[in-house]
Amino acid sequence: MARVSANGDIYKKAQRHLARRDPVLKKVIAQVGACTLQVDADHFALLVRAIISQQISTRASMSIQARLRQAVATDGLTPAAILRASEEVLRSAGLSANKARSLRDLAEKVHTAAVPLNLLHELPDEEVIGSLLPVRGIGRWTAQMFLIFSLGRIDVLPVDDLGLRQAVQRNYELEAIPGRDELIELGEAWRPYRSIATWYFWRSSGPVPQSK
Repeated sequence: MARVSANGDIYKKAQRHLARRDPVLKKVIAQVGACTLQVDADHFALLVRAIISQQISTRASMSIQARLRQAVATDGLTPAAILRASEEVLRSAGLSANKARSLRDLAEKVHTAAVPLNLLHELPDEEVIGSLLPVRGIGRWTAQMFLIFSLGRIDVLPVDDLGLRQAVQRNYELEAIPGRDELIELGEAWRPYRSIATWYFWRSSGPVPQSK
């Protein structure tokens, strides 16, 4: 359950380890520079953003997030703010019907402590994922984004992330996008810093959320 340290020293250690273990990552790290991944302690707001971001562009997601905050939560996204809003208000921010229902389900489960967000940091990665999966609209990928960007877990490998797989294909000069098994095999060299390796591959393709 290693987490990102407050002073970021773990990033420097991860960079040295990854560069030593993987010559492809060594080149990526040299091109990208220091890891600037930042952790967001607002667990609920991050999950809201993760649900909104599913299967749409970053630009579209940011636009919907801004409209949602304006519509329901000028002081921040909270379970109470989401529960007070009608489905019509949520839809007016640009949410699909499914995503509106997902946000309400998340808010309800957090409000009733069915999903104890403030205690998840005490659990191992797989137990965190298991705690989040009952929420409508949250799958394994979304739970893994929560592990990386909100709990600061440093050894998560989101094998279903298309951006990661495309970046790996490009940087390794593979003929095809790697499948799950191939990515897992490649990722063995990145342990125990697979989240940091993932960040570098994402960053090699462009900006990464929660980064300076």
